[in-house]
Amino acid sequence: MHKAADRIRNVALVGHRGSGKTSVHEALLYQAGAINRLGSAVSGTTVSDSDPGEQARNMSISASLNSFQWMDRRVNLIDTPGEPSFSADALGALRVCESAIFVINAVMGVEVQTRRLWQRAQELGLARLLFVNMLDRERADFYRALDQLQAAFGPHVVATEIPIGAEHEVAGVIDLISMRAYEYQDGDTSRRNCRLIEIPEEYAAQAEEYREKLMDGVAENSDQLMERYLNDEPISYDEVIAVLKEGTNKGLLFPVTCGIATANLGTAGLLNAIVEDLPSPVKHGGLEAGPTTLDPADNSLLPAVAYVFKTRADPYAGRINLFRVYQGVVHHDSHLLNTRAHVKERIGQLLRTEGAGQPAHVPEFGPGDIGAVGKLKETHAGDWLADRDEPVRMPHVEMPAPVMAFAIEPGTGDDEKLVQALRRLAEEDPAIETYRAEQTGEQIIAGLSQLHVEVTVERLAERFGIEVTLAPPRVPYRETIRRPATAHGRHKKQTGGRGQFGDCHIEITPLPGDDRFEFHDAIKGGAIPASFIPAVEQGVREAMESGPLAGYPVKGVSVKLFDGSFHSVDSSEVAFKLAGIHAMREAMAAADPVLLEPIMLASINVPDETVGDVMGDLSARRGRPLGMEPQGHMIEVHAEVPMAELLSYAPDLRALTAGQGEYSMSFARYEEVPAQLASGIIAASAEVLQR
Repeated sequence: MHKAADRIRNVALVGHRGSGKTSVHEALLYQAGAINRLGSAVSGTTVSDSDPGEQARNMSISASLNSFQWMDRRVNLIDTPGEPSFSADALGALRVCESAIFVINAVMGVEVQTRRLWQRAQELGLARLLFVNMLDRERADFYRALDQLQAAFGPHVVATEIPIGAEHEVAGVIDLISMRAYEYQDGDTSRRNCRLIEIPEEYAAQAEEYREKLMDGVAENSDQLMERYLNDEPISYDEVIAVLKEGTNKGLLFPVTCGIATANLGTAGLLNAIVEDLPSPVKHGGLEAGPTTLDPADNSLLPAVAYVFKTRADPYAGRINLFRVYQGVVHHDSHLLNTRAHVKERIGQLLRTEGAGQPAHVPEFGPGDIGAVGKLKETHAGDWLADRDEPVRMPHVEMPAPVMAFAIEPGTGDDEKLVQALRRLAEEDPAIETYRAEQTGEQIIAGLSQLHVEVTVERLAERFGIEVTLAPPRVPYRETIRRPATAHGRHKKQTGGRGQFGDCHIEITPLPGDDRFEFHDAIKGGAIPASFIPAVEQGVREAMESGPLAGYPVKGVSVKLFDGSFHSVDSSEVAFKLAGIHAMREAMAAADPVLLEPIMLASINVPDETVGDVMGDLSARRGRPLGMEPQGHMIEVHAEVPMAELLSYAPDLRALTAGQGEYSMSFARYEEVPAQLASGIIAASAEVLQR
């Protein structure tokens, strides 16, 4: 039997890289009894960072789901990556949770990725709780971090706990709701490593000060409570918790707890806060999924509807899909419809991950629950599974666009195997894009950073045994003409038997600002039989695949076939095709050919203080600024920049903005390459052709 929806908490652990999310995840599992020992992120022994790439880099790369029980509640906890390169997993987790715990580094305070994810959580209407971690580090300061949080996210960020001691001398925490203190035994990370004590005398005044600030924030959310609070009437613990949960669920209050995850200090308090302060799916309310509102009520008569938010590609087990049930009950050994592909999927074994062991098989997942299922044939992240074909859709979340592209040079394995493996990895990570460049023929892989692409290439080797190397992609230059020209193409070859003869006259003219190709048949009097004219056009098109300057495709040309001759015996389609090739090559060379480059429209988000440096860098890249607009504490710069100048922009932008800048780009148009640069491109192309 599944857990009732009002006894479930779905929580995403998010924050900046290095804030200790994985250690918090590990400590919560340990304190709840889901695992038997406290692993270490540094030594690579945590439950969630089990991937070899994660252990090697000492960082989370993909989201990890674990489930456990606390105070008779089912907690589905998703540990997410803090590195911006893997933010798609963090966004995917936020979409299927009612709540997010923001883990804050007590030394660094509010960092850029924290701000970005807070904005996304706010857009999704999530309840938010904060955990100030790493209190034992040198220069750690809970109160400085709290001030930064309030400055960044508003005065409704309120402390519900404060630490006893500072830096290496942190000895416990004070619960401001119950006004009780908990002392932790130094060096003891066991589940029973704290004891209830009286609030130390030297912290009594500080505890009263922050208790009053907490009660001010809580009372603002209840007229009845406010009146009793102003009259100094006693208010019970349960009453404070009820109003605090209501305010948190509505995004009006953001409780702040604190601790040291690696020492298992403050973990029990955080577990209690998950249950007491954060909403269940029922409390949070139904999801508006397009024209349909999905009801989380525990009603088995409602049709089942579930959303797949993450796919893991496995060469042996196939796809493993993580899903959230939004309505009804999903049973094992049943069938659900994929509403995108419009195919029935057999739901085989349902899986729940609880700790470090193998996933447990469960008979069903009820409304509000999160689980996994394997071996679905057509389903991947972003799909809906439902009892019937309904027009459901997830509220839109803008995913980061890939900006760092590389060409893949296969080492071992055939191309088809590589393409299939890349497709499966792209299903797992929606921020990865793979395609074959139409003009250059290169297989391209694009991601959010060089690290993002490198990790994907490592997965190719680890999971599919495909070794590849990365090279910068070639810029898809084009060539065109600037003035009209005429040319005569003749192919004549006499051998022992039947000869070959084709003869044509063409005129070419530019189509400014257009990449179309036009072919006009202006033959009169049967100078060339109608059956051979398509062959001339085919020859013209083939000649345009390699331009006269640097061998790039030619675009924006109109061709008129106006004269020619033929031989009643020796003429053939092949001969006229070759004549068309000769004529077009001669005409293009005489029509003042020029090299064109793609111009990209770039949107660049940077801190206000770095705008000058970024604008100077764009100018050096031949960029043309189009304007700026404020975006919160950031500035969004719009500019047109040649693609050739953006191939290595991501690391340079990070260096200019201390890691805070990010950008996206889209194609705008093609423009003529400046003459001084074109000569270098043409020379480099000639060298390649000579090899």
